[in-house]
Amino acid sequence: MRLLDSHCHLNMEEFAEDLELILRSAREARVERMLVAGFDEPSSGKALALAKAHPAEGVFAAVGIHPHDAKTCPPGGLPESFQDWAADPRVVAIGETGLDLHYNLSPREVQEESFRRHIALAERVRKPLVVHVRDAYDEAIGILRDEAAGRCTGVIHCFSGEWRHAAEALEMGFFLSFAGPLTFPRAAALREVAARVPEDRLLCETDSPYLAPQPYRGRRNQPAYVAAVYETLAEVRKVPLEILAGQVWRNAERLFGWGDGNV
Repeated sequence: MRLLDSHCHLNMEEFAEDLELILRSAREARVERMLVAGFDEPSSGKALALAKAHPAEGVFAAVGIHPHDAKTCPPGGLPESFQDWAADPRVVAIGETGLDLHYNLSPREVQEESFRRHIALAERVRKPLVVHVRDAYDEAIGILRDEAAGRCTGVIHCFSGEWRHAAEALEMGFFLSFAGPLTFPRAAALREVAARVPEDRLLCETDSPYLAPQPYRGRRNQPAYVAAVYETLAEVRKVPLEILAGQVWRNAERLFGWGDGNV
């Protein structure tokens, strides 16, 4: 059985001191693919550097600017480095990008413009989007529709919306990724959504170092802990864990194009 973490932040300072240990723990937990997502220009460069340094551990990168950091985008476009990075074979997605109207750390109009620029880049390089949404599902899905983002597709990471949001994203060809919140005792509504998603559109992630799943609440999250997300997802979908793991593996290969030959 092979597991994967479709969204983590090993490029953050929280992992600077013990990255090798974290990677070893992931391997021991049978996590054989990890997508490290950028959230600004420096972290995107670091994500790619990690992917190049750790191909044997199954590390790949996504490059993008988080909606919190959208205000760092240069006027008129994304940083020039993103075009070169996006063409690298170790970069398998564009993001994370999207909308976050919970904290509004960047003005809404700036977030929206950055989001549209990421969609355009994903379409140019023919790679999927990694989309962050918080308190903005209607708005984010509206932008994805406006920009015809179904042409590049992608994943709504750490999905937390209602079924109607899931259905709209699925209609556009997007995948839905579930993280630690799926395991929280009060997340019954989210588990109901996860039970309804078609099996060929499911992914699992940690969003580490954030959102540690229930057995590890209060700790720094890490890719090895994604196993707890798989276990909860298998339980709510009433399928054997091994069957679910195989399906998620195939889903990620189809979306990100990171087959065994790419390691």
